[in-house]
Amino acid sequence: MEKSAAEIAQALGAAVAYMPQGEENNFDANDLAQRDGADVLAELLGAAREPAKPAQRYKLLGADELRNLPPLAWRVRGVLPAVGLAALYGPSASGKSFLAFDMAAAIAEGRRWFDCRVEAAPVVYAALEGEAGFKLRAQAWEASRGRALPNGLRMMLQPFKLTEPQDVIDLGAVVPAGAVVVLDTLNRAAPTADENSSRDMGEILEAAKTLQAACNGLVLLVHHTGKNAAAGLRGHSSLFAAMDAAIEVSREGDRREWKVAKSKDGMDGEAFPFKLQVETLGVEATGEAITSCVVMRDTAVEDVKRVKLPQGGNQKIVLTALRTLFKDGTTGKPGAPPLAKCVEIEAAVTFAASALLVAPDRKAERAREAITGLVARGVLGCNEGWIWMA
Repeated sequence: MEKSAAEIAQALGAAVAYMPQGEENNFDANDLAQRDGADVLAELLGAAREPAKPAQRYKLLGADELRNLPPLAWRVRGVLPAVGLAALYGPSASGKSFLAFDMAAAIAEGRRWFDCRVEAAPVVYAALEGEAGFKLRAQAWEASRGRALPNGLRMMLQPFKLTEPQDVIDLGAVVPAGAVVVLDTLNRAAPTADENSSRDMGEILEAAKTLQAACNGLVLLVHHTGKNAAAGLRGHSSLFAAMDAAIEVSREGDRREWKVAKSKDGMDGEAFPFKLQVETLGVEATGEAITSCVVMRDTAVEDVKRVKLPQGGNQKIVLTALRTLFKDGTTGKPGAPPLAKCVEIEAAVTFAASALLVAPDRKAERAREAITGLVARGVLGCNEGWIWMA
C-alpha cells in the first residue's frame, strides 16, 4: 500500500503521510483522530512528504562533458571495439575461419595482429563448423609460432544455438567478463532460422546482444557472403546495420586479403593481404601426411618494393616476357585503369624468371629486381599484388 500511495502522490504532485507502524490495514486518519485526538492527526499530516522524484532518464551533455567522455575502447585498434557486436565474413574457402582463429589467439595473447595494436582479453571460440579440424589448427598454430596457445583462449566444441534461449543463458554463464566470444559460424548457430527474414534476423540479433550483455564484451559472428560476394554479409540487411564493426575476407586464386568493411572511428577500407601456410603435423598409418594451415602475412608486394633496383639489361628481357603474359591478364583490378590487363606479381615473377639467362638459383631474384625497376620507372603499374602496363 505504501508503494501505491507514493506512486499516486507522485502522479498527482501530492505529499504522503503514513499511518503509525503496527496499525491494522483499515486504520485511517479518522480512526487516529478519534483514538489519539486531532492534535496527533495534525502532527502526522504536518510530517507528510512528497515522494522522491525518479532519476532523469536522459542526460543532456554540453561541449565540456563531451570532451571528458572516455575514449572508445579498442580490442584490435581500428578494427574491433572492446564491447559490442561484430562480424567477420567472406565466401567459402576464403580462409575466414583460419583468420578468425589467428585473431582470437592474438587477442588472448595481447600480441599485435597485422601491425594493429591489441588489448588482451579472454577469448571463447565456439567452433560450430568443422569442429574436428580445430585440434589440428591449434597444433599447426603452435608448430608455426613455436609456442603453446595462450591460456586465455578457450575452445567450445559443443552444439550451440542462438535460437535457443537456454543455450544463450548457459554459455553466457561460463564466459569470463570482458571476453571476446567468437561464433563460427552464424549459420550453424542459427540453423533453422531464415536469414533473409527480418523477424528471424531480429531474434538472432537480440540473442547475440543478450550473450554480449552477459559478458560485457564483444561477440564476433563468423558468417558467409551470398552468391554475389560483392553484396556483403548473407541475409537480411539488418544484420550488417546492427554490427559495430565488420571485417570482410576475400580471395582471388591464391591471393587472400581482409579489410575493415565497417568500424566506428576505425580504418575502413584498408586491405591486409594474407596467405595460408601448410603445416605438416605427422603421418597417418596409411602414409599420408597430416596437415593443417596457419595464417601468415602476405608480403609479396612489399618484397617487390624493397629489393635493390636492378643493374644491367634484365628489365628489357622481363618486359618482353611480360607482354605475352599480359595478353591473358584480368581487368578491373583496384588501382589499375579500367581496361588494363593485370597479372599477379608472383605469377609475373615466375613467368619472367624462365626467360632470364642467369644461374637457376638467381632467376626469381633477378626477375623480381627487374619488375621492381620497371615499376619504379613507371613502365609498370602496381597495386595490391597486381601489375599492369602503365
